[in-house]
Amino acid sequence: MTTANINEASTATVPLTQTQHKSFEPRRLTEVLLGPLAGVLVWLLPLGLDPAMQTAFAIALFMIVYWIQEPIDHAITALIGCYLFYALGVAKFSVAFSGFASSTPWFMFGALLIGEAASRTGLAKRLGYLVLLKVGTSYSRLLLGVITLSFLLNFLIPSGPARVTVIAPILLGVIAVFGLSTQSNVGKGLFLILTYTCGLFDKMIMSGASAILTRGIIEEQTGIEVLWSQWFLAYLPAIVITIFACWLVMQWFYPAEKALPDGKQYFQNSLEELGPWKLEEKKLLAWIAVTVALWTTDFIHHINPAVIGIGTGLFLTLPRIGVLDTKAVKQVNFLVIIFCAGALSMGSVLTQTRVLHAVTDGLVTYIAPLLSSAFQSAIALYSGGILYHLLLANNQSMLSTSLPLLLQVTDGMGLNPVALGLIWVFAGGGNLFVYQSSVLVLGYSYGYFDGKDLLKVGAVLTFLEGLLLMVLVPFYWPLIGLNWLN
Repeated sequence: MTTANINEASTATVPLTQTQHKSFEPRRLTEVLLGPLAGVLVWLLPLGLDPAMQTAFAIALFMIVYWIQEPIDHAITALIGCYLFYALGVAKFSVAFSGFASSTPWFMFGALLIGEAASRTGLAKRLGYLVLLKVGTSYSRLLLGVITLSFLLNFLIPSGPARVTVIAPILLGVIAVFGLSTQSNVGKGLFLILTYTCGLFDKMIMSGASAILTRGIIEEQTGIEVLWSQWFLAYLPAIVITIFACWLVMQWFYPAEKALPDGKQYFQNSLEELGPWKLEEKKLLAWIAVTVALWTTDFIHHINPAVIGIGTGLFLTLPRIGVLDTKAVKQVNFLVIIFCAGALSMGSVLTQTRVLHAVTDGLVTYIAPLLSSAFQSAIALYSGGILYHLLLANNQSMLSTSLPLLLQVTDGMGLNPVALGLIWVFAGGGNLFVYQSSVLVLGYSYGYFDGKDLLKVGAVLTFLEGLLLMVLVPFYWPLIGLNWLN
């Protein structure tokens, strides 16, 4: 089979989640009605609350139920909620839509522009071939290469599903070269670890939507600066250990049935088809190098990570010095930006109307003993986050509905909100079931692993990540200035 044929076959394999659209079914009527009914019920009940507070609570409940049930896109739900806060007189327009004036959604916009540039110029695919070619083509080396590539592409592509979409065709070509079936341990191991790590690593770096949203919520509610460099250093030991832990776990669960032939020629042919380095790729690589350098040194110059990310994204759209045209900018998923802004707006409204204060008053006495020490807090927050993530599968929904409340509950307890947020977002990386993430759904749709495979691998890796956290939080984080207690 020629490389051209392999690439054609790879690109022809489109995940089911990208080609099929949900049709309205009678059973979905409950999902559509449950949110409004819950909101109206809370709005009409004699709860003895201030009218603005009760209305805000009702609208927020509607948003949360819709984010759980997902009858419409999360962004549309967020926008409806912001509109209701304003239209029903709960908050002024400047507060109801305050999230759109925050740097966080536009930081995400800048990151998405960088990802679009990496995809359009072919830089992401070229780096993928280079990494896998350098690492080697034995099964063991391919596993290590895929895990490493999944991590490195976080700096280029801020979206987990997008990283799966970029790397998956490369793996399909490799599997075709080796003549393996979808049920082979090699195919299962490669696709399973690609899918899992694409949903895990972006919690350890301030690059993915979950990390950026967490930063925004912390800064909006507490006014405390969240440094890109500190976040990266906080999880750097975990990143290194996770790469090798994933590598060992996959070889343990899914050893190759037979030794694989040399596949270096496939990668070499693929690189030759891409041709020599294009000017656009070189420019983008230079921009990314400058961006990462500024992010990693923000503890020196204290330039907001959002300023750097947005600036890079915008520079990439300029003639001659950039690589994106107007058509490319239009391809960015603006719904993600709207959802992020709407989630932040909801937090601002609930804080202004004192809904969060009312909810948290009764929780402080129960949660305080669980957060008395760094070690105990790591256990409580990580396990609590995993359980909450089982109920509210979407990572961004999980954060937007729980982190503001958690920060409010712990306000005045002397805890470091940055450390708390880092633990809580990291808990969202502990995935056991396919429904918990769009990344998992996308990877699953390729047909190389099933739910039992994910549960088995996810349980082991989630446990190992928890052990790492219990060491990092009390012993390592204080060394980099990230103390549990302020």
